[in-house]
Amino acid sequence: MLRMSVMVLAENEERRQIQEEAKTQVVNAHGGLMQMRSHLHVGQSFLLNNPQTGRDIDCRVVRVEESGMEFYNVAFEFDRPDPKFWPVTFPPMDWGLPS
Repeated sequence: MLRMSVMVLAENEERRQIQEEAKTQVVNAHGGLMQMRSHLHVGQSFLLNNPQTGRDIDCRVVRVEESGMEFYNVAFEFDRPDPKFWPVTFPPMDWGLPS
């Protein structure tokens, strides 16, 4: 789990550019889960900005759930895995596998 602010740049249903601050809930090298006010749809592409590093990454929505009256939980995946996008160190791929 990692709670941090990120910026989402996407198009709304009227095809207008939106920019919104969202809060991550869970992250990994392949994407994560964030909470935001705007509704994105499954399959939608968007750009995610990490303000801590200034890095951008292309993403795709994989699941959307309502979270209370004002928020949506949006699960997303990166177009390409990027373990260095988040400010955490992930264990190696073979970590915990018997030799």
